[in-house]
Amino acid sequence: MAIVLVGGGARSGKSRWALDRARKRGGRLVYIATAEALDDEMSTRIAHHKSERGDGFVTVEEPLELARAIRSVECDAMVVDCLTLWLSNLMMRSSQEKIDETIAAAKEKNVSDVIVVTNEVGCGIVPDNALAREFRDRAGSMNQRFAEAAAEVYWMVFGQPLRVK
Repeated sequence: MAIVLVGGGARSGKSRWALDRARKRGGRLVYIATAEALDDEMSTRIAHHKSERGDGFVTVEEPLELARAIRSVECDAMVVDCLTLWLSNLMMRSSQEKIDETIAAAKEKNVSDVIVVTNEVGCGIVPDNALAREFRDRAGSMNQRFAEAAAEVYWMVFGQPLRVK
């Protein structure tokens, strides 16, 4: 089993690339969604993502207990989308980060790939408030930990994957 980390900016093609990679790995596909439809805009985004992946994926919605979700499914390949939304969910609920547990669950999973999508949020301007700066810093640390555990790391730019590791 390999962790494959896919990062990049907004609308860089991360999710599309992750879905395509998973489709090439096996027939039983799982998509673990960390987003929650808390407003109309997010509901629209979720509906768009569902239509992009079609019927080929079993969807598991899990905004907090990502390690449990990874361990609970049987599949040939999975896509976890996305780490930064998951981190935001944890921060907003004052929950303890469960990054190490989630990395361990992904490593233990007996599938061809656990493809993990994340956002790079540190390439822009310094946020103007403390919560946003804390999120940026925690996301950067989380991404480094996942990248260290990953067998492969890709950076998406303009819809093109650049292999980093």
